[in-house]
Amino acid sequence: MRVQSTISAYLIFPPLVLIGIISDLWSKKAIFNWLQSQPDETFSIIDGFLRLVRAQNAGAAFGIAYGQRYLLIAVSVIALIIIFAVFFSKAGTKLVHISLALLAAGVCGNLYDRIFNGGWVRDFIDVVYWPGRHWPAFNIADSMLCVGVGLLIIASFFTDWSSQIRAHRQK
Repeated sequence: MRVQSTISAYLIFPPLVLIGIISDLWSKKAIFNWLQSQPDETFSIIDGFLRLVRAQNAGAAFGIAYGQRYLLIAVSVIALIIIFAVFFSKAGTKLVHISLALLAAGVCGNLYDRIFNGGWVRDFIDVVYWPGRHWPAFNIADSMLCVGVGLLIIASFFTDWSSQIRAHRQK
């Protein structure tokens, strides 16, 4: 049973991480290039609610640690180490593996920008949640991070990780 679970984890995690990274980087490149030809470098999808924009952020969520490129790179690398350590500890369910894959892909997508885009993360999704009020622009990597955290929270209600880790250590 444990072997089947391990095989399942390896069939879920690596492909999902790879698909996530590719979709994030491709969408950033494609949308940024396309928006260059648009008036005001924006495109409305749902008038007054959702549009594509060219935005760059030198910080983390909501501009936290703005301009602290090397700190944010270090935090991203540490986060990846923790994500992979949890994955390779063989703890968790399919939902946990999916969550970890989304987290890894999201971290990698934004880490790529921080390293190769001068510390700036490319964001392009702009949501108006109230007339004249915009949620900070975000990207596919940010979405994967949010969904990954949400799934991890949900998984925590259905999985007692501590008992699984203790059981694994006793084997």
